[in-house]
Amino acid sequence: MSSLSTSELLRLAENIKDWGKALGFQQLGISDIDLTEHEKHLQKWLDQGLAGEMSYMSEHGMKRARPDELLPGTLRVISVRMDYLPPDAKFAKTLKNKNQAYISRYALGRDYHKLLRARLKKLGEKIKTECQHLNFRPFVDSAPVLEHALAEKAGIGWTGKHSLTINKQAGSWFFLGELFVNIPLPVDQQAQENCGNCTACLTICPTQAIIEPYVVDARRCISYLTIEQKGAIPEQYRQLIGNRIYGCDDCQLICPWNRFANITDEQDFHPRQQLMSKELLQLFSWDEPTFLKNTEGSAIRRIGYERWQRNLAVGLGNAPYSPEIVDALQCAMNNATELVAEHITWAIEQQTRRASSIEVTSDNRVTQRLIRSIEKGLPRDA
Repeated sequence: MSSLSTSELLRLAENIKDWGKALGFQQLGISDIDLTEHEKHLQKWLDQGLAGEMSYMSEHGMKRARPDELLPGTLRVISVRMDYLPPDAKFAKTLKNKNQAYISRYALGRDYHKLLRARLKKLGEKIKTECQHLNFRPFVDSAPVLEHALAEKAGIGWTGKHSLTINKQAGSWFFLGELFVNIPLPVDQQAQENCGNCTACLTICPTQAIIEPYVVDARRCISYLTIEQKGAIPEQYRQLIGNRIYGCDDCQLICPWNRFANITDEQDFHPRQQLMSKELLQLFSWDEPTFLKNTEGSAIRRIGYERWQRNLAVGLGNAPYSPEIVDALQCAMNNATELVAEHITWAIEQQTRRASSIEVTSDNRVTQRLIRSIEKGLPRDA
């Protein structure tokens, strides 16, 4: 237990928030570790199989909702927020251009895991200079932690109907991280839910993965399908994926609270030019060494080259018909793995159907033009 007085703990909590902001966090909040009310919701979600292939969600049992089991002695969790929205995100422009690859905004810059964890570690070390008996451990998606529930308890924001954390002054374009500590710091007021009657995120989801408010069926979610899914993407979702080759931002794009989102000053989160709004064909032409080079330090690397090619094949299948696309797909088939070959075959079928549709439409237009010409008494070659 801490030997610090109540006033000393209060002052330490204020200092921690100042130190955190100096390290680049836009917001810090402190919560206790009681997540009892979240346990039943987590268990129900797992029991329904909504986690899909993410076995790591269940393999630790309820440790995810019990911070002191993850780090014995934990009394408080310091939650942090770091904004990542760049000055020119080009969301809509890239989504509308079906020949371009849409990559979830969070993945276009440097991998946030290492950056946040390093700064959380620095924060812990700073606290330790003031509190020698401190035991701490930083987490950024690196262990079974209910980060959204903890962020809500710490006042960072409420959990929206899309299951992401929303802040009144900052929207949802931010990363979360946690620092577990063994000192009884004063806690912040829990954030209150402010989604109201809005269901925009449920309506906009391309695959209807948000099956009810606050409940996401991961097996339908495009982020899951393009990142977590290791095998073939179920065929019923391929067309719905469109040109989204790594993740999906639709539920955040439509959220009215994101009109208040803050632009990040963190250069590491700014988009890398080799990934931003690039043509699907250009990315598909990368061999594995090029993929590894261009995704160095990026979260995208985690899916590996095979799934990268798989996702791009789906994107190309959904692109407007192009002989160049068909040629590229057919050429890639020669060295494709079984997984990628399945998606290339599907993509070629989609392109072929689109080509046939264009021909039919073109023939119909010619016929209609001839009819109009005859009716007007014009020469047929007019």
